[in-house]
Amino acid sequence: MSHEFPHRHDMQHPGEPTPEETEPAVHPVSLWMVWLRELVQVVAPALVLALVVHLFLAQATVVYGQSMEPNLSQYQRLIIDKLSYRLHPPQRGDIVVINLPRMDEMLVKRVVGLPGETVALRDGLVFVNGEPIPEPFPHDLSFQDMPPLRLEPLQYFVLGDNRGNSNDSRSFGPIPREYIVGRVWLRYWPLNQFTVFGQ
Repeated sequence: MSHEFPHRHDMQHPGEPTPEETEPAVHPVSLWMVWLRELVQVVAPALVLALVVHLFLAQATVVYGQSMEPNLSQYQRLIIDKLSYRLHPPQRGDIVVINLPRMDEMLVKRVVGLPGETVALRDGLVFVNGEPIPEPFPHDLSFQDMPPLRLEPLQYFVLGDNRGNSNDSRSFGPIPREYIVGRVWLRYWPLNQFTVFGQ
């Protein structure tokens, strides 16, 4: 006479949950909410940080045209430092990016005249307050004359380094400080021409 006994795993005490009841239920809505929460926690701060950097600290831009040759060439890629000019005004010799309201694209130029100074051009040389200024960087003189022009407070006189082929303050006049986006900090492309510009 044989007796059949239930296997150990088949035995269940009254009130004990079944294996199916102990498995956590996963609903599509729950997975979607977890994914959305992760997205908000990771992506949103990154976007906010990128926006803050773009608005207040730095910005990438591309050189268009030949007005800054031979120091900057067409399609080179630059990083603009926006923070420095929140701490101090633009300096003579700085390469700056300008956003003129009437221009479709931002311009890259060099600061040669500061607020309150009188700027003139004689045979292509830049005179500030009657004295020629040192310009130790390669540039084209173009041998163009310009009568003395006194800059108002918060106005800057800018020129392209390729002065025979540059749309600059000789044509559109002095630049108000508010139109200067920032200082060219570095050239990162092409990689073989990577350059950090003067502080």
